[in-house]
Amino acid sequence: MSLTSERLDRIQPSLTIAISTVARKMIAEGKNVISLSQGEPDFDTPRNVKDAAIAAMERGETKYTDVAGTQALRKAVTQKFARDEGIEYKPEEIIISTGAKQVLFNAMVGTLNAGDEVVIPSPCWVSYPDIVTLADGKPVLVPCSQNNGFKLRPEDLEAAITPKTRWFMLNNPCNPTGAAYSKDEMKALTDVLMRHPHVWVLTDDIYDSLVYGGFKAATVLAVEPRLKDRTLTVHGVSKAYAMTGWRIGFAGGPVPLIKAMDKLQSQSTSNPNSIAQAAAVEALTGQQDTVEAMRKVFEERRDLVVDALNKCPGVHCSRPDGAFYVYPSIQGCIGKTTKGGTVIKDDEAFALALLNEEGVATVHGAAFCYPGYIRISYANATEELREAMTRIQRFCEGLH
Repeated sequence: MSLTSERLDRIQPSLTIAISTVARKMIAEGKNVISLSQGEPDFDTPRNVKDAAIAAMERGETKYTDVAGTQALRKAVTQKFARDEGIEYKPEEIIISTGAKQVLFNAMVGTLNAGDEVVIPSPCWVSYPDIVTLADGKPVLVPCSQNNGFKLRPEDLEAAITPKTRWFMLNNPCNPTGAAYSKDEMKALTDVLMRHPHVWVLTDDIYDSLVYGGFKAATVLAVEPRLKDRTLTVHGVSKAYAMTGWRIGFAGGPVPLIKAMDKLQSQSTSNPNSIAQAAAVEALTGQQDTVEAMRKVFEERRDLVVDALNKCPGVHCSRPDGAFYVYPSIQGCIGKTTKGGTVIKDDEAFALALLNEEGVATVHGAAFCYPGYIRISYANATEELREAMTRIQRFCEGLH
């Protein structure tokens, strides 16, 4: 008899975390490895945010809070949504969780019944399909080709919706591709959603402040406010404020949905960390200069990485509008053999050979439900990225 449940057997561990763990183990063994596999800014958490956490501890704010988060943080989140996205929420329409991943988990487990479908554009973040599966739902993956900038076309969304569709899940800007939707592109999608009132919308906007070249990522409710009674807007402090380890995510949505997520959270983790919540209040309401400073550096790194990758034989890399990832095609390398004698039969073989022979950790495209590509995070120090690009170019030039 299996120890684990059938539900758990249907999913796999996060492959981005798994590859980062392998890279850290190699580094601990003294190997020279550059890890471009995890979406974590190399910047330190801003000083004002750390000071706010210390002050909260000194004030004794170390007790349980409301399950859905402190009133101060829920109010700060409403201010953030109004300021940055132009969406009006009330504190009772907000939930704070232990990272945005828990927000997604709560929403899916709290609403899905067996067989309910969730439409997900792919390439997609590795956790989306597995969270849906764990909640007894059925992920419906809609391929979005590089020819269309990895973005979902409205006719493809329309074709994917069935009477069983419960949710449409959109990541904008997108992990792993960096693809981001303009106002007009978003309007084309919301027009489809308006025709299907049984479909709820989850928009994961956690990278929306990290956009480049003057681009502005449009979010669902700013484009179509009439969807508010069936939309969950997901966000967090991890990416824009370099607070990955603080584990604070949040969402705005209709009160019945927020209450359902609160009910589930009350029986799993209860409230998020009280000190991290105090730090998040300062992140969202304090000075925002560090966000723009980091964004400018990320834009320079994006250009460095894209330009370097497009000089590699067999590689083609689009220049994304947002996030801190690129998703280059390595299809021109498949079928070739490395200097070390490894046959590149697919994107996973490419990523493993690159790690073993050149010490660069990436994530293979199949992990994001879209093979033939790799994901590279450029949230690393610039000099480290330069060295990684040199190694990747050497690796590709050595293929025969």
